[in-house]
Amino acid sequence: MGKSIKIVELFAGVGGFRIGLESASDSKTSYKTVWANQYEPATTRQHASEVYVARFGDKNFSGRDIEKVIENDFNGIPDHDLLVGGFPCQDYSVASTLKNSHGLIGKKGVLFWSIYTILSRKGKNAPDYLFLENVDRLLKSPAKQRGKDFAVMIAALSDLGYAIEWRVINAAEYGFPQRRRRIFIIGYKKGTKLYDKATKSSPNDWLTKDGILADAFTVKKEMHVNEIEIEGTFAEITKNFSSDNPKLSPFYNAGLMINRVAFTGRVESVHKGKNITLGQILIDEKDVPEEFFIPKKKLESWLYLKGAKKEERKSLNGHIYNYSEGAMVFPDALDKPSRTIITGEGGGGASRFKHVVKTPSGRYRRLVPLELERLNMFPDNHTKLDGISDSKRAFFMGNALVVGAIARVGQSLSKKR
Repeated sequence: MGKSIKIVELFAGVGGFRIGLESASDSKTSYKTVWANQYEPATTRQHASEVYVARFGDKNFSGRDIEKVIENDFNGIPDHDLLVGGFPCQDYSVASTLKNSHGLIGKKGVLFWSIYTILSRKGKNAPDYLFLENVDRLLKSPAKQRGKDFAVMIAALSDLGYAIEWRVINAAEYGFPQRRRRIFIIGYKKGTKLYDKATKSSPNDWLTKDGILADAFTVKKEMHVNEIEIEGTFAEITKNFSSDNPKLSPFYNAGLMINRVAFTGRVESVHKGKNITLGQILIDEKDVPEEFFIPKKKLESWLYLKGAKKEERKSLNGHIYNYSEGAMVFPDALDKPSRTIITGEGGGGASRFKHVVKTPSGRYRRLVPLELERLNMFPDNHTKLDGISDSKRAFFMGNALVVGAIARVGQSLSKKR
């Protein structure tokens, strides 16, 4: 095995980054997780931590609040080569309306600063590489000042000496079994070969063919690049960014920042390989527990919620308004990648957003946890553990990432670093 890349995994969930990157180990590079942290402030019982420890052991694992670790036990975070994390995204999530997306001032949005603090305090021992993930809503958060939060983040990382590359990746566009759209943020520290390459390459070439993400996820080579200089302190960026046009984010689905100058444009995906569909990951109907089938008497509720609506409704304060929404596909198409898994996927109650498939016998059913794991490309029954409910397992997958996409980035980093 080749040179080891030591990983610190923050906001680890049930270990998606670890699975993806360690699976990308090859003769040149061995990915090794040397420390991981997972803590959910909203619950007493730490379900995700239990799964993580059950699968990977408790050595070099911390189940404490990361902010308290930084404050009281910073030396317990070992030096490492690659910091990864899907930092909590609830404040940017599509599960919230735009007016309720609090961005960096939200309770969980501030956890980005845990990443910043670790990098800053590590100083010359800060990792050579960063790999962060979030919902694509981040590029246009918050609603009243689009792009401000992302501008603060990449400016902060730039000030620490990193070249920052980003791309919005829809996993299904590269053959994976789920239409899950997420922003990948990669950082290269000044002094590394990749930093030098990024600074010497033209932004267009780096974003379409030379960069890590362009290598991992191919795109058309034609794009127009806009240049944005982000000036001022973080407080000044917070106050002034996008002040001329606060309703439109200047950040597109791909970009590169070097020394506080961002180059951004819109890229189009190119994929010529195989595609995994929802139908390909399903288990045999006879192996599905009865509680996942929808009783005929409840089918009408599902049809209503999935269907198109145009109706008069009354708000809590008595205001009458007209409500409308389009129809959802029902049942879910088996010959295409699945829709995005959400955290509310579990439970038997009727829902507009839960997946429903039609079985060969003609019955309708929800997806079982093992199938949800497969849509994120986790090992079968990765989250199966005594005391962990099926609904909680579904919640894990609603928060997780597509492991195959993470592995691709690991392979590209191994090849190009």
